[in-house]
Amino acid sequence: MRTALAIVLSVAALLAGDAGAKSRSVTDPDAPRALPAQGPVSVSWQNPEQFTEIRQSRNRYEARRGNWVEQLAQYVRTRGQRRLPPGERLDVDITDIKRAGDFEPWHGSQYNDTRFVRDIYPPKIALSFKRLDANGQVIEEGQRTLRDMSFMMGPRTASDSDPLRYEKRLIDDWLHDEFKSTDARSASR
Repeated sequence: MRTALAIVLSVAALLAGDAGAKSRSVTDPDAPRALPAQGPVSVSWQNPEQFTEIRQSRNRYEARRGNWVEQLAQYVRTRGQRRLPPGERLDVDITDIKRAGDFEPWHGSQYNDTRFVRDIYPPKIALSFKRLDANGQVIEEGQRTLRDMSFMMGPRTASDSDPLRYEKRLIDDWLHDEFKSTDARSASR
């Protein structure tokens, strides 16, 4: 009897713990919509529920799970700070994301939460940005749509297990292309 009571109490405690714990979703109303102000690169995003990744997903529940928008924003900040000349600022607003791969429910319920990465599901990130000099004057601004239709043919890296590796490569390519003139100035010094 005591054993049965102990089991029932243990199960009740586990269920009570799960009831208070909520799975993180990029669309939660209390989820951040910008990185905290820090350093010369600011990154924000609005309405992730309108991102292509969620609107066109075959498994919207899984597409919303996690904090992948915030992780990509942090990556933009980290990589952008490395490229940005001293004194300049970069403000980035992520307006859309479609991650590489998609869910394919026709494989059966055991694969409902499996993202299949195939060349027919390329990654895409849309953003707007503003680059400012030390006086706050706009040097450059614009909108970019980052795509790589041959993303699966790119170089393999040590981070092949990173679920955001294809999106991060898009960001690296954009920053490289956007800051070419800066790289050339740095090399000539």
